Amino acid sequence: MVTVDAHIWRMKHLALALMLITAAPATAQEAPPAPPADEGFSLMEEGAKMLLRGLMSEVEPAMNEMGRALQEVQPAMQELLALIDDLRNYDAPRRLENGDILIPRRKDAPAPAPATPLPPPSTGDIEL
Repeated sequence: MVTVDAHIWRMKHLALALMLITAAPATAQEAPPAPPADEGFSLMEEGAKMLLRGLMSEVEPAMNEMGRALQEVQPAMQELLALIDDLRNYDAPRRLENGDILIPRRKDAPAPAPATPLPPPSTGDIEL
C-alpha cells in the first residue's frame, strides 16, 4: 500500500520534472509560431487532467481496500448503533485508570429500548 508521504514525494518530483522540461532551452534556431491564445489554456487543462488521472490511478487501490474494510465492519457498526439509540442521550466518554472507556447515559435520557439478544458466538474457525 502506498503511503501519503510516497504520494507527496512523487508529486514533488513530478512538479520538478515539469519545471525542468519547461525551462529547457529550445534547440531550434527559429522561434516556433506563437499558439493561439486559447490553445495555451487547453494545453494546461489537458496537463492538469493527466496529472489528476495519474493521481487517481495511484489512489484507487487504497480507496478500494478501504471500501472493502468498511463493508466488513458495517454489520458490527449497525449493531452498535442499534444499542446506542441516540448519541444525545449520552455524556462525554471517560477513560478509567485501567484503560476502560465508559460512555455514561444521561440521567435525564429516556429509558433505552429493550435490547435484542445477540446471536450466540460461532464455534467455527476464526480467520485473522
